[in-house]
Amino acid sequence: MQAVYITSYVAMTACGQGNEALLKALLEQRSCLKPAQLIQPGFPTYTGEISTPLPNIQGSLKAFDTRNARIALAALDCQKGAFRAGVLSAVESYGASRVGVVIGTSTSGIYETELSYQQYETCGSITEGFDLRRQHAWIATAEFLKKELQLTGPCYAISTACSSSGKAIAAGQRMIASGLCDAVLVGGVDSICHLTIHGFHSLELTAEDPCTPLDQNRQGISLGEGAGLLLLERECREHCQLSLLAYGESSDAHHMTAPHPDGEGSKMAMQSALNRAGLQAEEINYINVHATGTRLNDQSEMRAMASLFEANIPCSATKGITGHTLGAAGAIEAIISLLALEYQFIPGTCGLKNLDTAFKNHVVSETLFDQKMAYVMNNNFGFGGNNVSLIFSRFAAQKEMPHV
Repeated sequence: MQAVYITSYVAMTACGQGNEALLKALLEQRSCLKPAQLIQPGFPTYTGEISTPLPNIQGSLKAFDTRNARIALAALDCQKGAFRAGVLSAVESYGASRVGVVIGTSTSGIYETELSYQQYETCGSITEGFDLRRQHAWIATAEFLKKELQLTGPCYAISTACSSSGKAIAAGQRMIASGLCDAVLVGGVDSICHLTIHGFHSLELTAEDPCTPLDQNRQGISLGEGAGLLLLERECREHCQLSLLAYGESSDAHHMTAPHPDGEGSKMAMQSALNRAGLQAEEINYINVHATGTRLNDQSEMRAMASLFEANIPCSATKGITGHTLGAAGAIEAIISLLALEYQFIPGTCGLKNLDTAFKNHVVSETLFDQKMAYVMNNNFGFGGNNVSLIFSRFAAQKEMPHV
């Protein structure tokens, strides 16, 4: 498969606005999880919520005004609008009709729907300006980004739970490979809402304390929110040094919520990515694993990893820093993988104290600097056995570490 170039990327997370805030938290191994604030669920849980003020959506796009869309807009314009400028450069090069949008999400504007129904129960009327199609629908945030950037290429959303935005990135590569687009804005956006907090709690999957993926005493997940946006292009630009080499997908449909106990589906996705990239397992330098902090999820993924990779290949989990951002997790953790490649470091597994003795993989607990990495894999596995693995590559000199 022909690689596509990653000419711009940006993350908006609980760590703060932009890539630098995320990079700083990774280097410091600093958890950004705090007791739930936006929603008081009535039980103890930590979340990775965005605390910085979000911009309001005005004018002709007011109907799209949701927390989800505001997070996306904040991502566009942080870092002095570098990502927006990158998209506009792509439009100048290829034309607006040749730039597509694929966004993964699991919540979209559900939070606004919840608020509207709460008001309906209290007052007998929904909130003013509530628009089911432009707020609640899965495609709403993707459509907002398309209109905000005045793009006219293909636009759609993917909602496959925790693999949503990883699959959006894979879809973007296919759109370029097929000749449908010359550039695609891909990624994911998800926001905290009652449904996810209470839903995961009903499944007995939430932790009372900050999550500790891969730890012997892990209790479950800590939910998060955020946006990860990437610009994929057919042509390389002068400043570019990163590419999406290949993707692998599978749908094992083992169970509605539980992963296959031996990780058969996730193994298929990882092997498929390696095959498409033309790489052997031992050529991967680092793996950012999905590892949510639940007993079954971590066990399943580690078994799949052990069956495919040698024990000396380093891996780590980063949800102890950002929380599990669900539909945005694939894109945000793809950006973590890209930062690792750009600055040649391996992030540690924040919160890990005692590695589960059943795991035979080389799990990195503390950040490793001055690595020599060319290929990084990123895993994301969702409910229903929706699995995706991405392989990124670096083909230019290491960037100098910023003062963060």
